[in-house]
Order: sequence, then structure tokens, then C-alpha cells
Amino acid sequence: MNISIASLPAFTARALAAVALPLLMAGCAQPGRPGPAAGPGLELVSSFEHQVTGVTVSPTGRFFVNFPRWTEDAPVSVAEILPDGQLRPFPDTEWNSWRNARKDEVTARDHWVCVQSVVADRRGNLWVLDPAAPAQGSVVPMGPKLVRIDLATNRVAQTIAFDTTAAPQGSYLNDVRFSPDGRTAYITDSGARGALLVVDLASGTARRVLDGHPSTQPEKGVQVKADGKVLRRPDGRGVEFAADGIALSADGGYLYWQAIKGRTLYRIATTALADPTAAASLPSRVETVRDAQGLRTLVQDARLRWPDTMTEGPDGSLYVTSSRIQDMSWYKPQNPQALVTTLYRLTGMR
Repeated sequence: MNISIASLPAFTARALAAVALPLLMAGCAQPGRPGPAAGPGLELVSSFEHQVTGVTVSPTGRFFVNFPRWTEDAPVSVAEILPDGQLRPFPDTEWNSWRNARKDEVTARDHWVCVQSVVADRRGNLWVLDPAAPAQGSVVPMGPKLVRIDLATNRVAQTIAFDTTAAPQGSYLNDVRFSPDGRTAYITDSGARGALLVVDLASGTARRVLDGHPSTQPEKGVQVKADGKVLRRPDGRGVEFAADGIALSADGGYLYWQAIKGRTLYRIATTALADPTAAASLPSRVETVRDAQGLRTLVQDARLRWPDTMTEGPDGSLYVTSSRIQDMSWYKPQNPQALVTTLYRLTGMR
């Protein structure tokens, strides 16, 4: 689940401080509860017949979304929203042809298995992060990957495959950010054992860091609530997602992250992450930024059923997906596997 702070390589401090967790709190608030008397509102951009998580807008204004395989075998994993509102499988139908029933006959490395995040950079690329763990269960061998698509040609230009050292069984690679110089990717793992990945984009090598560190794990004593109740599955399991939301400071100097089941925002200097020999010293470099007590709610609306990913368009507009995680059949078995979800634009922010 991407409670993402941004989908551009560097996001503004304004959005980092005012948007990240308040939107999560709004999405898990009691439906019908009134929002602020004045302030930003929501404009419906698109609705989908399946559960959406990621959204991104390219510098030229192209919209892309993704649909993970959680409760259903989604027919399309990555799509471009065309000007007429139709969805076009991206980059093509073949990349979107993997199915749970065909996992032994369709190769996982060059097909979308369970895509969690899409990010358009400022260099004309769309990056797709595929943790390859349908239903957030077993990782499909050879499936975890970060893929770069050249938006000038709409063709895959690079595939970085993650081995079991970077993405072991139980992992769920969640969201990704890119350094301003385009050389490094930073990824959160929200799976059974939270961690961060530092990826050298030129060589494709990935280092797993802060694996099991308290900053990347679910926070003890925190309960995720939706509609005024603790969110639980029928067997009593609650929400245990680890390191999830991620952002870079505007200058790329600090990486920020937070667990979904957590109140605390953490950061570390990217210079510390750049040294492959400094893994042992990284825990001492992690800083606590603040907890949720000091945040203000930017927008609160009953239509925001678990705001998932936010992105900034080329004109400065903010967009957010409503993924309805609390309405999934995981938590409400009476609900259908396929959920209608939505994409909104925040209005009245200027």
C-alpha cells in the first residue's frame, strides 16, 4: 500500500509536511464526518472497475495508473489514462498478460505480476515497481523488478531484476523515489520484514539496508482504524504493513519514510546511503522527524476511502488515488473482490 508522499523525484516541503499522513487520516475517518469549513476540495478525474493504487503524471501531462493483484487477478496491471478516459494497457497488452493461472507458462521477468507503483521522472521515463507478490503472499520467482519505459517510444528500455537477497520471500516492494541526478533509486519494503533498498540504476545492483531496523517496522501499540474501528480480518489479524510511504527532500539530501502501522516519520541523509561500506553505521544515522501529532489536515472528505498514492502534475496540481483498502474482501468478506476505485484532483490549493 502506498501511502505515498509524492511521485516526482523531489517533492516540496509543503506537501511533505501537510499532505502525507493527514490524507491517510482522512481516508480512514468516519464516513460522513465533515471536513474543514474551508480549504481544498476534490474533483473526480477518473474511476476504475478495479482496485487502483499508484498514479503518476509525466512532465508532458500523460497519466498512468496501476492495479495490483490483491484480491482479484486484475486484467490490466499498468495503464495509461487516455484523453477520452479510456485505459490503454501499458506499454502493451503482452506485458499485461500474466495471470495467476498462467504463472507456470508466462515468464515473470518480462510481464507485470503484481505492480504496486508507477513513477514518471523528469527525463522522459516511466518507472514501474513490481514486487511480484500476488495477494501480498509468496513472491513469484524472477518476478520482483524495477522497469524503465521510454515514453518517447513507449518501449521498455531497462529491467532491473531483484534477487532473493534484495527481495526475499515475504517481501513486498512498495514505492520508489529517484535521486535528482537520476543515478539512484530508493525503495521501501512493506512486507513481513521492513527494509529499504538502495539501487544503482546504471549497474542495476541493489543493497538492502535497515533490514529489521525499528524505523522500517510496524510500530508497536499502533492500531490502524477505519470507520472508527480497528481494521481486522475475520481471523483477527490487523494491519501490519511496514516501511511504506517514501519521499526525498527537494534537494535530494534526505530520504523520508514511514510505516503504515506507525506514527513516526523518519529520515536519513542520502550521503549515508551512498556508501556501500557503511551499512553497520546506518542505524545511528536515522533521525526521527516528528510524529503525527503535529500535522494539520489539508483535506478531509468521505469519498477518500484510503488515499493511497499522491502525485504532482506539471502544473502543480496534486492528484490522489482512493484505493478503498478498508473495503477489501480481506476485511469485509461480503464485499466483491473487484472494487470500484477513483482518482481525484485536489482543488482550491492556490
